Amino acid sequence: MSNNITLYNKRMKVADLLSSDSALLSILQRLNIKLGFGEATVEDMCKRYGISTELFLMICNIYSFRDYVPHIDTLDCNDIKSITTYLRASHSYYTTICFPTIHEGIHTLVKELDNISRKLIDKFYDDYDREIINHFRYEEETVFPYIEKLFTEQSPSGKQYSIRQFEENHSNINEKLNDLKNIITKYLDECYSSPQRFELLNAIHNVESDLRKHSLIENKLLIPLVEKLEKSHE
Repeated sequence: MSNNITLYNKRMKVADLLSSDSALLSILQRLNIKLGFGEATVEDMCKRYGISTELFLMICNIYSFRDYVPHIDTLDCNDIKSITTYLRASHSYYTTICFPTIHEGIHTLVKELDNISRKLIDKFYDDYDREIINHFRYEEETVFPYIEKLFTEQSPSGKQYSIRQFEENHSNINEKLNDLKNIITKYLDECYSSPQRFELLNAIHNVESDLRKHSLIENKLLIPLVEKLEKSHE
């Protein structure tokens, strides 16, 4: 996380933004922004890729500054589409890059464990894997199609769902991941310590932090904007 107390702005050079917090590289990756932007500012880059500058900065500020509270007044309902596109890209990023890395780390670690520890870690990871897949599937198959329907129907017929239901049932997808991290950190015998164990913990920590930001984007940006869109149908 950046120690810079000044929030990012549209006049910053993209290179300076990334120097401030290298974790923002993953945001560019998810938005399919190519490296090699030279001396372009954030505003220049967003215009080039057809991305809302305000939204991009909000996402970056959420990732870099713990106490940042976005003000959605500068966004409009059309930004919802960009948010859902970003969230879908994040799902793909987690399932094709982050979780395979953790899975490989666990596979390497359990080879050296006793049978009881191996089963315990395998069970925790398998439970988490099912939970996260179900979480993403719910968003992909229920939440996002519902939002798209709000854009295509002036007054959705037979409406039985609202974004409030998503908010009320929004699961904590980090709880089991934190339990797994604690088992590996605290309760495995020190005789199993190895570079792979530290690398696995680092990978878990990174995805845990990223998922926390992912949830903030849903809670602080997506949900309130969709609520505004729903009210426009009333």
